[in-house]
Amino acid sequence: MVDIRAWPRPVVLLCGTLLVAGVYYAAGRLGLSQQLTADGAVVTPIWPPTGLAVACLLLFGARCVPGIALGALLVIVSLGRPGVESIGIVAGNTVAPVCSYLMLRAVGFRVSLSRLRDGVALVFLGALTAMLISSGMGVGMLVVSDKLPSGDLGLVWLAWWVGDAMGVLLVTPLLLLLYRARLPPASARWAEAVGLTVLVAFLVPLIMYSTVSLLFLVYPLLIWSVLRFQLAGGIPCALYASVLATVVAREEVGAFGRLSDIETMMRLQAFNGTLGLTALLLSAVITEQLNTRRSVERACQELVEALQHLNAGGSQSQGGSP
Repeated sequence: MVDIRAWPRPVVLLCGTLLVAGVYYAAGRLGLSQQLTADGAVVTPIWPPTGLAVACLLLFGARCVPGIALGALLVIVSLGRPGVESIGIVAGNTVAPVCSYLMLRAVGFRVSLSRLRDGVALVFLGALTAMLISSGMGVGMLVVSDKLPSGDLGLVWLAWWVGDAMGVLLVTPLLLLLYRARLPPASARWAEAVGLTVLVAFLVPLIMYSTVSLLFLVYPLLIWSVLRFQLAGGIPCALYASVLATVVAREEVGAFGRLSDIETMMRLQAFNGTLGLTALLLSAVITEQLNTRRSVERACQELVEALQHLNAGGSQSQGGSP
């Protein structure tokens, strides 16, 4: 096995930059494969590279910035001949995750997402606030370069902002979870996990492709996943349902049939957003409660052991007295 730590530091940084850029590019191409057209404007309901960029920064620090910028440039180049506006778009897609990372660090964010404050910070600082930068700079550069009609400004900006935010809400927690994931010991919960996975995989497509709007039926499955498995159950379920909803919306069938382009985008973004918020915040609340309960139980156990030790010491002193 090759020991990377023995490599020269510039080589390690170069390899890391290329790796981040390659993964960013792959995530970008994946996001572009699920485009929607709304009133003539092309939008991506979920933009995975933003979630990937924020996760890399949280896990490995600022040394990932060059890889993020290079990956954003590769995605733009893959779309055609880049223009002057590409500089602003690359800058926005790089600065926004960095600002997200800095704001989360400033409030003491924990990558374990074990507290409600961590979930709230990721939603309102890491996603909703920081992604105003990427959407604002991107749309602004398109308008300045006459690549976007002023009449489409509001719609494109909203779709860009929500797509970037959804990438942070759904992709970042999943990557943070996978980074610290460990195979749990065999237990009865394995059977429940497998059963829940099969049920979600079977029912969610039926709900999405139903000609009757039954999107609300996804939420009981999501809540069950969160209640039993917290983040490990909620985020994959939410991401699976969001991706499938995007596919159905592109096909203009099921719950998204007989809708205009604007109505399709608004319904899809609202659905995806509520899924991500529910999974992230509810799992954070439950995890925090479980950790508090374990702390109380541990403190009670230590108190019992201390009392037992004191009683044992008292009995020995009484037995040894004349």
